[in-house]
Amino acid sequence: MITFLSGGTGTPKLIRGMRRHLPDHEISVVVNTAEDVWMSGGFVSPDIDTLIYLFSGLLNTSSWWGQEGDTFITHHELQRLDGGEYIAIGDRDRAVHLLRGEYLKRGMTLTAATAQLCTSLGVRAQILPMADTPVETVVSCSGREIHFQEYWVRHRGALPIEGVRRRWAAPPVATPAVVSAIGAAEAVIIGPSNPITSILPILECRGVPEALEEVPVVAVSPFIGHAPVSGPAAALMRARGLSPDSAATRDLYAGFLDHFIQDSSDPVEVSGAIRMDTLMNHPGVDEALAERILSLVRGG
Repeated sequence: MITFLSGGTGTPKLIRGMRRHLPDHEISVVVNTAEDVWMSGGFVSPDIDTLIYLFSGLLNTSSWWGQEGDTFITHHELQRLDGGEYIAIGDRDRAVHLLRGEYLKRGMTLTAATAQLCTSLGVRAQILPMADTPVETVVSCSGREIHFQEYWVRHRGALPIEGVRRRWAAPPVATPAVVSAIGAAEAVIIGPSNPITSILPILECRGVPEALEEVPVVAVSPFIGHAPVSGPAAALMRARGLSPDSAATRDLYAGFLDHFIQDSSDPVEVSGAIRMDTLMNHPGVDEALAERILSLVRGG
């Protein structure tokens, strides 16, 4: 089994490629939940939903969020009536959010709710929330803190960032299922997701770093030069006092890392890094990258 640590864009592309080499039931994914948010009566778990839709064949792979061919009738009506729903939630996507919210209100854990949704949609991979207690990534902008979704979606990442942190009622603890999925893995792959808002929330869960020390770990950089392949990773790295590049990313994961992969064209030199084509914006690149990583962890 291969276990991924994943956010919602870069890593799912790599997972899509890995599905060409492994059956779904041999793939586990530990997913960031620090971007989850209640909205319009539903519970939005954007990164979890991207993975559920990927494995169920429903994902819109043009945007890498939401369901392919979804409609937005309810969203447009809510905008007309109130204007408060700043995330464009599709009608079928909303049904998933509403059902998840209902499960949580009944007392189900997020892990159990996710498993139920996976069963309903025929997902055979194991998709695991990093924790069952609420965690939020909040961004400091102009002297006030806002939820990451508000920063990235409502304000389109245009606000200057003064800081970024996690907010919780109690420090998050990795679920037993997460610790088990890491411990049972042939290797763990930290995908090319945003280090600050997608991967670090997982690594900050008690039990995850300790589990990673016991298994082979491969990480793929989301940077080429000082620019991320997508998203606001550069601004968020700077807000943490880090250089937005592969070298700083590797340092974040250094405590348990066995192999670090950066793009063949990346001008930043990282000692010991393995160079591969990581820019998965053309057909077949994700499959080839997954094959090379699988060969690496299997000693090929």
